[in-house]
Amino acid sequence: MDGPPEHGGKNQGPRPMEMLLMGMGGCTAFDVIHILQKYRQQVSDCVVELTAERAQSEPKVFTKIHGHFIVSGSKLDSAKVERAIQLSAEKYCSASIMLGKTADITYDYEIVDV
Repeated sequence: MDGPPEHGGKNQGPRPMEMLLMGMGGCTAFDVIHILQKYRQQVSDCVVELTAERAQSEPKVFTKIHGHFIVSGSKLDSAKVERAIQLSAEKYCSASIMLGKTADITYDYEIVDV
């Protein structure tokens, strides 16, 4: 991790708040793959592209987070992909659930057939 020069950093790594988002992305992607495997889906990859907005005043918590899932595999069932994302968001991904206490979290997805 790093920070801006005006706070003693060198801009050579992600900021702590960016790390929180990365943690959420990794957590939910792991869940989605695991759930799809339990559904016997031939999933090969899951990438989550996250965008976020933060409060204007201190504490500058996340107020909006959007996750765009790119799920790759062979003959994936879109209803199962959607359900896996929902289960991760509502039940399994501790990072998403925690960040959801201050942020409105939305998701969408696309399926890439490989």
